Amino acid sequence: MSERFQDLPEEKQLSILRAATEVFAKYEYKKASTDLIASKAGVSKGLLFYYFHNKKDLYLTVYEYVKQIITEGVADSRLLEITDFFELITYATMKKIRILAENPYIVEFSVRSFYSDKEEISGDLKAKSKEGIEQNYRQYFTNIDFNKFKETINPFEIFKMMVWLVDGYIHERQMSNEPLCLDAIDKAFARWTEMFKQLAYKEEFL
Repeated sequence: MSERFQDLPEEKQLSILRAATEVFAKYEYKKASTDLIASKAGVSKGLLFYYFHNKKDLYLTVYEYVKQIITEGVADSRLLEITDFFELITYATMKKIRILAENPYIVEFSVRSFYSDKEEISGDLKAKSKEGIEQNYRQYFTNIDFNKFKETINPFEIFKMMVWLVDGYIHERQMSNEPLCLDAIDKAFARWTEMFKQLAYKEEFL
């Protein structure tokens, strides 16, 4: 994030970020118009690029903004009290889904960013996604009882697979123009959790 943008009043920052999130959510990166973003934010295109080096810089700033919204909505004191791996993933995932259900542009942006292959920003997004998954694992799984896992199982690999499952499920719903149904996701996630638990946990912890 550029220093010029950071020096703006918070209200103006949010106006630009929300406008950019909406446009990047509706259009793939190449077709997302910075003129439209500037118009929706109530600033000139010249001023928009005074705050950001280029379109890519703006996009990556929006990516961090969306990531912050989700992280702040998910992370709470309860999260750090949970000691069971699958209970923690379920708790965090359902909180994330509720945030997405209430913010359709964030859903659409998240899906587009996750499936951004062959776009100018795809390499940066893949690196940020990988870094984000690793950071979340280090930060929120410190109190987990990993003794429940079989010796042959890598918990981090299970974590990554479950993240991909959820993102894929959300993408499928978006492509079908279906709204996110919390009850349906809850039931699907419960099935996935039980499947992975049977695979990963020692028999005495099932």
